[in-house]
Amino acid sequence: MYLAVKHLHLTFVVLSLAGFVLRGIWMLIDSPWLGRRGTRILPHLVDTGLLASAIALAIMAAQYPLVHAWLTAKVVALLIYIGLGMVALRPGRSKGVRVMAWGAALVVFGYILTVAITKDPAGFLAWQGGRA
Repeated sequence: MYLAVKHLHLTFVVLSLAGFVLRGIWMLIDSPWLGRRGTRILPHLVDTGLLASAIALAIMAAQYPLVHAWLTAKVVALLIYIGLGMVALRPGRSKGVRVMAWGAALVVFGYILTVAITKDPAGFLAWQGGRA
């Protein structure tokens, strides 16, 4: 059961990242697709699945934030990613600010991935000379 939930979680990770990148590109080119109803609703459905599968994995593996440093780092980084994504994809700020927030959000997403892979709260920040 654990492997099935893990694969589901990884599928949601890919869908979430692909959707964020696509919406970021639409933001860059001022596409009307960014304001469409489906574009506003679908990411919430994907991210709900992502969060639910993450909670299920944490419970199944008995690994919890505030107990395991790497998982705490992922949760904190996730909150930063969400904040940056909100700045990037919501109108109201200058294009320059939105682009910088989008780029920073992608870096934070990369950090979250490397923390998940290495189970090290430093993630890619620990890499020195190509070694983690």
